Amino acid sequence: MRIVGVLGVALAGLFVIGAVTAYGQINTRSQYGGTTAAVVDDKGNLRVAKDDGPGSKQLHVVYASPGTIAAYRKDGHFPDGTVLVKELFNTTTKDMTTGTVSSAGTLAGWFVMVKDNAGRFPGNKLWGDGWGWSKFDATNPQKTISTDYTTDCQSCHVPARQSDWIYTRGYPVLN
Repeated sequence: MRIVGVLGVALAGLFVIGAVTAYGQINTRSQYGGTTAAVVDDKGNLRVAKDDGPGSKQLHVVYASPGTIAAYRKDGHFPDGTVLVKELFNTTTKDMTTGTVSSAGTLAGWFVMVKDNAGRFPGNKLWGDGWGWSKFDATNPQKTISTDYTTDCQSCHVPARQSDWIYTRGYPVLN
């Protein structure tokens, strides 16, 4: 019985050491360059941003080719050949005991962009302004549903023109 008690105290001690160590490693800056100040005040109170809407319509997950993030952080430009893929998921939103919750549902498709500093495909309507642009539907990922980047893609990116047509503000890892 005494051994069980000693083991219990030892395990509790290890737990406390682990918790204190973890707490000590909490930094106000995350590994992605953002701050925890958005969710933690100076007294340790947690909070979230208020969302008055009915929930999310889509969830976007963005992938970048190797080296893209470091190159963009270095000089604020995407290097030639950069590949960006935005995976689109429709969301399911429902009321739960914790409030209105949105989560990833069915895959809707992908946006794919390839950086083209050389203007390699001047006759192709999906290439221009330094990028190849396409959207693919999840039901047929082999064929783009885009026909002309200026009407199908770029018109949504006009507010991001100053950041090479990419909404970098929405991706903290780029800032």
